[in-house]
Parts: sequence; C-alpha cells; structure tokens
Amino acid sequence: MSQYSKDISIVVGGAAGQGIQTVEAALMRILKDAGYGVFACKEYMSRVRGGSNSVEIRLSSTKAPRRACVRRIDFLFALDAPALRHLKWRVGEGTTVFAEKAGADSDGIRRFIDTPIVRFANEAGGSPLYANSVALGVVLGVLGVSSEGAEAFLRKAFARKGEDVVEKNVAALRKGYDFGRHTAYAEGIEVPLTPDEEKKDDLLLDGTTALGIGALAGGCDFISSYPMSPGTGVLAFLAQHAKKCGVVVDQAEDEISAINAGLGASYAGARALVTTSGGGFDLMQEGVSLSGMIETPIVIHIGQRPGPATGLPTRTEQGDLNLALYAGHGEFVRAIYAPGTPAEAIETMQKAFDTADAYQIPVFVLSDQYFLDAVSPLDAGDVPRMPITKHVVKSENGYHRYALSKDGLSPRAVPGHGDGLVCVDSDEHDESGHITESFDVRKAMMEKRFRRLDALRDDAMMPKSFDNFEESETAVISWGSNKGVLEEVIGKLGSKTLGGLHFAQVFPINPDVKKLLKGKRIVVVENNHSGQFADLLVRELGVKVSRRVLKSTGEPFSVEELIEELRSEA
Repeated sequence: MSQYSKDISIVVGGAAGQGIQTVEAALMRILKDAGYGVFACKEYMSRVRGGSNSVEIRLSSTKAPRRACVRRIDFLFALDAPALRHLKWRVGEGTTVFAEKAGADSDGIRRFIDTPIVRFANEAGGSPLYANSVALGVVLGVLGVSSEGAEAFLRKAFARKGEDVVEKNVAALRKGYDFGRHTAYAEGIEVPLTPDEEKKDDLLLDGTTALGIGALAGGCDFISSYPMSPGTGVLAFLAQHAKKCGVVVDQAEDEISAINAGLGASYAGARALVTTSGGGFDLMQEGVSLSGMIETPIVIHIGQRPGPATGLPTRTEQGDLNLALYAGHGEFVRAIYAPGTPAEAIETMQKAFDTADAYQIPVFVLSDQYFLDAVSPLDAGDVPRMPITKHVVKSENGYHRYALSKDGLSPRAVPGHGDGLVCVDSDEHDESGHITESFDVRKAMMEKRFRRLDALRDDAMMPKSFDNFEESETAVISWGSNKGVLEEVIGKLGSKTLGGLHFAQVFPINPDVKKLLKGKRIVVVENNHSGQFADLLVRELGVKVSRRVLKSTGEPFSVEELIEELRSEA
C-alpha cells in the first residue's frame, strides 16, 4: 500500500498539440470544486507542435496556500515517450509513473504502470487525439475523485465541435477513469486529502487574468499593444472584455506605434495601458522618454522572459528590472511594481494606474512567464478594490500645462475639457508648453519634474514581511513571482533566525524600509544573473547585501532548490 502526504505533486507531460492545457484546466476546476487546495504551473517549448511540455499541479489539504513549484513528482502521467525522457530527472523513489510501456525509457523507475493511453484513445474515438481525455480520467481515477465534473467540463469545452466529438471525449475519459480506479485498488494507492468546503468558492486565477482584472478595476479604458509572448495574454483578456467594460483595443503594427497611441489616448484623457515583453519594450523606450518630457501618464506591463535578443521565448526570468529602471534617454521620474500573487496583481495594477495619473509619469508593472501562466486560488473576499480618483482639472483661458509648483505637479487638463489650450511638446518647454532654449527655464523644469520623487517615495508600498521577521537576524528578500516559493521555504525551514520580506513595488523604495533592515544580514533571491534588485537596494538604501541567491536558467526556483540554498542561513 502506498500512502501519500497531504501535499501531492501531479505532473502531466506530452507534446504541444496533445491537449495538456485541457487536462490542466479540467483538473484545476474539478479539484478546486471538490474542496482541495490547488496550484498549477507549466513549462513549454517554443514550438506550435511537438517538443515536450508539462504542467505541474500541486494538490493539498494544508491550510497554507501553495504558490510554488516543487522538484518532486508523486504521480507522473506521460502522454508520449519524449515526455518521460524530458521529465525523468525529476522521477524519484516515491514517483509513480503512468505511461505506455512500449518505447518508454523505464530503466531505474521503481514504480512504472503500463498505461495504454493511445489504445484507449483509439478505442473511444478512433484517434490518438483523445489521449488527453484518457489521461484526465486516469488522474481522477487514481485520486478517487468523481468523474462527473470532468464529464460536464468536456461537454462544455467541446460543445462547439459537435455531439460526436463530445461523446468520444467522454468515452475516452471513462476508459481512463476505470483504469485509474482499478490501478489504485490493485496497487494500494491512497491519497489522504481532506476536502475543505470553504475552498470550493475560491476563484481560480492565472497571473494574466489577475493583471487584466486589476487593469479594469484601475479604470483602464484603452490598450494598444503589439503581441509578444508572454505579455500578449493581457491584451487578449482586455480585448475579450472590451465591449462589456468599455475598453478601446488597438492591436498596433509595432511596439513604437503602440506606446505612441497609448500616449495619445492618455493626452486625450484615457487611462492607457501597453503590454509587451522585454524585446518589444526595447522599441518603446523613446515613447517612455516622451512620457517623461510631456508629463503624460502611461502604464506599461512587461512580461519578462530570458534575453538578450529572442533568448528563451517561452521561459521565465526577472531580467528586465534594469531595463524598466533606466529605459529612455534623459532623466525623469517613474515607478515600478512587481506583484507576486493574483491578489497583488489586482492591487498593484490599480495602484499603477492611480500613480501614473496622480504623478503624471510612466509606470511599469513587471511580471514574468512563470507568474503569468501559474494558476492559484483566490478568496473572492480578498480581491482588493481601490477607488478610481481622476486627477484631471478643467482648464480656463490662460491655462499653463506646465505651471511651476512646489510639489512638482502641474494641474493636468485634457483637450476639450474647459476653455484653455492644452499645449505639449517633446522639446524642453516653458510653463505654457512652448519650446524654449532658456537655460533658466530648463533648470526650473527639471527641478519641477523631480520634486515629485520625494512624495512618490513616501507613497511607495511597503514590503510584506512574514515568519518572525522582526526578531530574525537574516532578512531573505524577494520581489515579483518569488513570493510564493519564499513564503513556503521560510515556513518549512522554521528557523527563528530567518525572516522573509517581499517587495511588490521595487521602485521607488519607501525610505522606511531601511529601518526594517537595520542590523540584519540581507539575502536577496532573484531569477537573474547579476542580482538587479540587490543592486537597487544598495543604491537606494545604502545597505549591504551579504548574499545573492540567483538563477537564470529560464526556470523558476523550486521549493527544494531554495531550501538547499537557504539551509545554511537558518
């Protein structure tokens, strides 16, 4: 008899085009509705067909939510032989592998279940295309979860393809389910998970959806972007809901056009967003500089992936912080957010739009492929909602768009709202917006634009601490998508000497953070090669970073990996 813990790692692997995403979507919905804690993340190759992709689903009945990947695999369901070869390095003594015996590299695998996935697919539907529905059935059968929810899911998912396709998928599901139930009984497999009724009402959100919801909640009514993975999903989400939510969507011909269209919409009074990835943002930098000069707000979402150049198009990295921090020629003020959970994504997107509008600056929201694709539950009551505050004034005759002010903020009007002329220019300008080459005016305008930085710092989000942070000797710091893995690792290590600190806003940094770090040894965890946020902490706060835990392979940190890295600090 094999009894597993209350934290199960299920991995389904196969080629692009084999329906891995369908299996993931169905399992996440069904298992969540059954009252289990769930988390899913995926890794996939940069190709439309073939290759080897996988999705990991963590299934738990623990109180603490799981928002990180693990190296360990408890159940591996391989839809083809390459998937098993691709994932074999993660197969351990406790792994049960379900795969076709023929052609599989099963050497060294302690528990291998010959699973006739293709035969079942052919018997049910006359085609290997139904293998994903077979795999879905096998997973549910092994776990002992009813297949009724899966049948309903498949009927809805494939309804547009006709009744014949629907019934073949259901038949494939049932064949897999029966096999899974029989195998669990024969092999003595028990999964002792306890459902939680409260979890049934949770929302399931990936990072992309959370950012889209946050944008809408923040008043976004215009988006212009040129598609580039992994940032495209935010554009697709807003396009899907554009009519209902009153969003103007412009798929631009390139990234230069996208940011300039966004600035034009913002000049006219819209709350504008552009979404891209690092390679696409490279082309937007002149537009960012324009935003800094004409003091016109814009929110820019960058879905990070490994570079330079095309890099690893479908993998993850936190390598574009410096790009956002220093983008654009000349000097001007900006703000940068980097959420680590769906709730933070909704919150920081709203904060980004309000900050851009209130301070008349470009604002960045950094995510990455891992965060955008990962799916986790969210209690509907935890969805943060901020009031939408408009910072636009009605102009009068003699209105000066760039009037000098003590706080560096000139009253912002938009064309057609009042009697004044809203004059802007990309050249240096005087208070009325007319071009000038006066050295005195240049000095005054530069000082005016930078006077808002102190207020921005004071208004910056404070990082969130966890696990005995105040009493700890060592502060382990994360930003963006590493929040989930750091929370879990600090909790598992259970050391009184370690405390976690997570930043959802990475620039500017609130000056009170220095007080939090006083007297502590500082360790920074980042998915990049050099430690970009560690450098920023040193520059902004004058603190000493004792150690940088870095990874730039294109993979996220696993729980086991970060435990190994931080055990010496405990």
